[in-house]
Amino acid sequence: MTKRDKLVDRIRQRPPEADFDDVRAVLEMYGWAFDRQKGSHATFTKAGEHPLTIPITHHVRVKRFYLGRICEALGLNDEEIS
Repeated sequence: MTKRDKLVDRIRQRPPEADFDDVRAVLEMYGWAFDRQKGSHATFTKAGEHPLTIPITHHVRVKRFYLGRICEALGLNDEEIS
């Protein structure tokens, strides 16, 4: 299993929180681009898709609820979790 596969699998498992840098890396792997950050909210864009805004906690973590939304946007819900 490659480093990329492990990172994607970690996000698909939906832990209580994930590191923002990991989330950003997965989004960028799937063609999303970091657009801007205003306060504690980061926005990612992709042509033909609605912007994806993710709140970030004080410890630069992303909560489980938003990991689910990210998986939905990337189509990771359709794949079987190993």
